[in-house]
Amino acid sequence: MSFALVSALSGALAVAAVVALAWSRGKRAALEKIAAARSEASLAVKGGELEAAALRRAAETEAREEGLTRRARADEELAAAREELARREERAAAREAELAEAARESAERRAATDARAAEIQSIEDRSRGLGQDAAHRREQTRAALEARAGETAAEIASRLAGGWLDQARADAAHAVRAVEQNAADPEYGRRAKRLMDIAFARYKGHFLTERAISNVPVAEGVAELLAANGARLLGALQEGANVQLHPNETGEVVRLEGLDGVGREVARRALARLSKKSGAASDAERDPSGWVAGIKTQLDQEIQGLGRKAFAVLEIPRPHPEIVTLVGKLNYRTSYTQNQWLHAVEASFLAGMIASEMNLDMKLARRATLMHDIGKALTHEIDGSHAVIGADIARRLGESEVVANAIGAHHLDEPMNSVYAYIVAAADALSGARPGARREHPEGYSTKLEDLERIGSSYRGVERAFAVHGGRELRVYVREGEVSDLQAVELSSEIAAQISNEMTFPGQIKVTVIRATEAVSVAS
Repeated sequence: MSFALVSALSGALAVAAVVALAWSRGKRAALEKIAAARSEASLAVKGGELEAAALRRAAETEAREEGLTRRARADEELAAAREELARREERAAAREAELAEAARESAERRAATDARAAEIQSIEDRSRGLGQDAAHRREQTRAALEARAGETAAEIASRLAGGWLDQARADAAHAVRAVEQNAADPEYGRRAKRLMDIAFARYKGHFLTERAISNVPVAEGVAELLAANGARLLGALQEGANVQLHPNETGEVVRLEGLDGVGREVARRALARLSKKSGAASDAERDPSGWVAGIKTQLDQEIQGLGRKAFAVLEIPRPHPEIVTLVGKLNYRTSYTQNQWLHAVEASFLAGMIASEMNLDMKLARRATLMHDIGKALTHEIDGSHAVIGADIARRLGESEVVANAIGAHHLDEPMNSVYAYIVAAADALSGARPGARREHPEGYSTKLEDLERIGSSYRGVERAFAVHGGRELRVYVREGEVSDLQAVELSSEIAAQISNEMTFPGQIKVTVIRATEAVSVAS
């Protein structure tokens, strides 16, 4: 072999030896690492097993402790339940003892009650027997007395009642004659004035005079609102309030025309709302009839309250609700600037004081006086005297005849049948005639009298005409040769109709046509 080949083989063997040595060393290192890893894994497994065993032992210990705690708590609750059960058993035993005692007492009471009932029954039987015996003896005694008297008991009672009735009639006739004979005695007048002075001095009240509003100032634009949409709102307001509304040329004032005081108040409130409240115009335009109805409903509630207040202030029982409403409506009625609700209350107090001074029923006098002008609340609806209207309403709604007669007679439209009628008339006159109660402008008053006398004198056959009673009555004197009795009746109706058509006035005006026959002879 050549040297080169030997060198190459030598080199290859050396390399192979190095590689074998390196592989041997790597394998040994890898085996060492594997052995170390296995040792570590074994240690880890053993550690985990030990840790798991420790945890298991700890869990078992905790479970045993918790079980012991729960058992101890259960033992305590069981002991408490046993104690509560024992207490309940003791209470039940005590209750049973009480019930047994109550049953024993109830039995004793039942026995006593039965004995008492038997005793009462025995007493009732004896009483019934005694009553029957007494009734039998009473009948025997009455028969004996009637036989001895020669009259029956009914005949005796009738004779005695007739005698008492004749005596009462005689006493009443004597009293009437005494009154008629002494009516002109000044002493009676002085006594009557003294009674009224005492009543007036006892009464204390402060009432303001009022005037019915005819011209209502309104804000700018209210007149145009009333006339808008074909005067739809104006028509609804006139229909709901039962009054006529007439805006002036400038639209600043609306004139109210109508005799319904409540309706005038509805119209006044409606105009005031349109002038002051911004949202009222839209509500009124949306539903005019409903808007006006709402105002009327509110006013009706106030009227009911005023009626109830009058009866409460006077401390008298309330009458039928319709009368209460009429009394409340008087607040919106005036007579020569005097508020009629306040007038009715004032006159009622005065009537009660007069009745108390005369030892009469004060509350009856107050009741009749408070209702004496209820007809004025309906004079715009019903023709006739307010006194007659009020009396008819009072009778229809169940008031006593004394009250109804006092209402109807306070202006002499019907005869006065009781002393209370005179008291009502006196109290009405006192309240109306007191200083400051009523007033009328001199210009309007004189014009009213002149118009009445002018109308009365304008007919053929009239000799003269006089307005009397403050313009409440027109007396027309006719010439007997020109006007017959039948024509006098027709003339009074014609004059009254003309006054109603041409004049505006509160209440009524009575027209009296007088046709007098004069016979003159001369003695010589």
